[in-house]
Order: sequence, then structure tokens, then C-alpha cells
Amino acid sequence: MQRRNSRWLIGTGLAVAGALTLSACGSGSGFGDTADAGGELTSDSSQGLNVLIGSSGDAETASVNAAVAAWSEKSGTDAKVSVASDLNQQLAQGFAAQKPADVFYLSTDALAGYASNGSLLAYGDQLANKDDFYPSLVNSFTYEDKFYCAPKDFSTLGLVINTDLWAQAGLTDADIPTTWDELAAVSKTLTTDTQVGLSLGGEYARLGAFMAQAGGSLMNEDSTEVTANSAESVAGLEYAQTLLNDGVMSYASEIGAGWGGEAFGKQLSAMTIEGNWITGAMKSDFPAVNYTVAELPAGPEGKGTLQFTNCWGIAADSPNQAAALELVEQLTSKDAQLTFSEEFGPMPSIESAADEWKTANPTLVAFLDGADYAQGVPNVKGAADVVSDLNAQLESLKTGDAQAILDSVQKNLEALLK
Repeated sequence: MQRRNSRWLIGTGLAVAGALTLSACGSGSGFGDTADAGGELTSDSSQGLNVLIGSSGDAETASVNAAVAAWSEKSGTDAKVSVASDLNQQLAQGFAAQKPADVFYLSTDALAGYASNGSLLAYGDQLANKDDFYPSLVNSFTYEDKFYCAPKDFSTLGLVINTDLWAQAGLTDADIPTTWDELAAVSKTLTTDTQVGLSLGGEYARLGAFMAQAGGSLMNEDSTEVTANSAESVAGLEYAQTLLNDGVMSYASEIGAGWGGEAFGKQLSAMTIEGNWITGAMKSDFPAVNYTVAELPAGPEGKGTLQFTNCWGIAADSPNQAAALELVEQLTSKDAQLTFSEEFGPMPSIESAADEWKTANPTLVAFLDGADYAQGVPNVKGAADVVSDLNAQLESLKTGDAQAILDSVQKNLEALLK
């Protein structure tokens, strides 16, 4: 389950940061140019499609294989799915050899590097369902004002609560926290000699939610301005620092767990802040633990959460871009996305699927409700390395200086924009 967890973290792009230097440009577009799908797409019907994915497990692999096979049979175009053992490395190698997969999973932090050297087809505006994607997801895959690729699904962070420990502490549904003060209060109530009230991973991909609730962020919505050391961002980290110092919140690593879901499943914490991927871990590893999910409490500036997503990239060098686009449209259709959700857990990236998804997943509605105010992660080239450095500094947030930490992030991110 940690493998799924890592897919949604900034860390998925750390290998990409170095690997991008190996990437060749799309031979049809020229180095530094953008392969824009506004013109005529390549359409060599003799060429089948190679689809490269990074899978969370057997369920995802089987589901994607079945969907691609069904499209292939209907369209008459051969299509083969390959599961990467190291997606970032294999993508980079394919581009460097000028033999990339036609269609592939692509993370937000990998977008800018591949888009800037002409490796990607900017096909987003050609999608028949382009207006159905959540706007925040479109922003995540927009680079230099071009919508590059269709978000394939997404996750958000929510507050996961152990209902048995909650009841034992004398708490009721009326006590589910909706503000920072209430979160601090119930975290204190739930903290005992054997458990901490709240646990989470000591990284931006969790603590950043507090920054968002205070009105802060690392960068503005379109990643053109750095806002990391704003008063609001600092306030978010300082609130988290207070919870840590009060002993009512702990990093998962501090209480003997690899991530928040493990700490929660082992009942080392009564609550955790995690994404909807936690449902798979609870089902497979901790089936006896009863829990519910609520939206994250609002901060001084309202509700805030983070979102994590990948898109379906299409190579600029694909000899059959037209078929690749048709495949992506099928894979991001409502029926396909609802099937993916049922079979391996992600939330559909299109708004038209929301009502049906909520009906099918009534206990997880809080995760999808977060889509209305979720922040994406920065997608500028090199941001993954900056966030990696931030994560290292956040390990010592309890005794650190939030302002100084974010000042260094501000400087590093500003350097990327020059």
C-alpha cells in the first residue's frame, strides 16, 4: 500500500528530475518546440499502440488491460499494455531512444520537463470531454497555457477517524471537527498512553493541507508566482507545529509506522490525514478496524486539502496520435472511470461521474467533496527537488522555524522561474 501512497506524492517525480536530462525531444517537433494537437494528428493505421502504466497492483493492471482490450477490439487498432517496474526511468529511456510508448501515465511534476523539450503532444483541447474535467485537474496539466493531457483520476486528503476509539472517548458525530480549534480539542481527547490523537506523514504532501486551510500555498494556481513564505503559509505550518509540540499529533515515523495509514491501522493513532488510497490498506491489512472519513477541518481562510493526480500522456513521436486520442477519450469516459473506481479505487476526474460515484461510495464522499477546493502540487520543472528538500526540513518542524523553512523554499522555487 505504500507503493500506491507514493504514487500520489511529489516524490514520484524525484527520479524524473535527473532522468529528464536524458530525454530526447520529439523528432517530429524539434527541441524546445511544443507538439500541439491543434493541427492534423498523425494517423498510421498500420501502427498499433503501446500503453505504459505504473500499477498499484494486480487489480489496477487487470482493469486497465481489460479496458484497453475492449477498446482495441471495438476500434480495430492493436493496443498492448506494459506495466513498468520503474515508470519514470522507462519513460525517460523511451524518449531518449526516440521510441517512447504512445500512451502513458504521467505525473504532474514530470509534465514541465517533457513538455518543454517537445516530447509530449498537447492534445487536451482536442478532447471531446475536455470541459468535463475538474478545473483544478486541468490546471495541474496545463503548461505555458496549453492543456497537455487528460487527468486519468485523482485523490484528495481527508480526516480518517477510528469510530471505536472515538466512541470510547465519549465523542459523537457532533464532535467531528470542522475547525482548527475543534481538531486540536478532539486530538487532545483522543490522546492516551497507547495512542496519539492524530498522525500523518511528516511531508509537504500532508502538512501542506494546513497551509491551504490558512490560505497559503507553495505557488499560485497556475504556478507562475511563488507564495511559499507568505504569512498564510507560515501560519499553516505553525499550527501543525503547535499540535506536534502539544503531543496530540505525531508523525507516523515517530510512533513506529511507515505512513499514516499504517499508524492508523495499528491503532497507534485514533485519526490520520490520508488520501482515499487508504481504503485499500484498511481492507487488506486492517479489516477489523472500523472507521469513517470526514472533510479536513477548515482553517482561518476556510476549507483546504491537497490533490494528487496523473494524466494520460501521448508522445509527440507517436505515429498514430489519432488512435491514441480516441483511446484516451474512452479511458476517461464516465463508464470507464466508474469501472476503474470500483475495481481499484481512484476517484473519477470528470464532474459528470460525481453523483454516481458518491452513490456507490457513500462512506467516502468527503474525499470527492474536497475536489471543490483542493490545491494541486506545483508543476514547474524542478519543483520535485525543491519539495524533496522541504520534506527533509519538515522532519524537524517540531523544533524548527516555520518561517525559515518556507523562506528557503521561496528562494528555491523562485530560482526555477528565472
